[in-house]
Amino acid sequence: QVQVMESGGGLVQAGGSLRLSCAASGTSLSINAMGWYRQAPGKQRELVAMITSGGSTNYADSVKGRFTISRDNAKKTVYLQMNSLKPEDTSVYYCRINYRTGVDWGQGTQVTVSS
Repeated sequence: QVQVMESGGGLVQAGGSLRLSCAASGTSLSINAMGWYRQAPGKQRELVAMITSGGSTNYADSVKGRFTISRDNAKKTVYLQMNSLKPEDTSVYYCRINYRTGVDWGQGTQVTVSS
């Protein structure tokens, strides 16, 4: 059974940093793109950052220059380094794993940025 486990969320003051991790286990499927999304109360889930199997990245305009996505293919893990956090970054962050035949989502991790 595939498991997608996120970690690293928490409470931080504005201007601080957090690093999220997401590891996929229980699958032998080849992983394509890996990404992070976020969803605040009353809002739609939105893309934060995505990284392809070849290492190409894509970021939401609101996080460019502050967030960095990376991956370790051997560990089937994707990371999101978040710097210069703002209160508007407060949200539940979800990891998404893309395979050729489908996708898996993590359970979400809360990030709260206080002003």
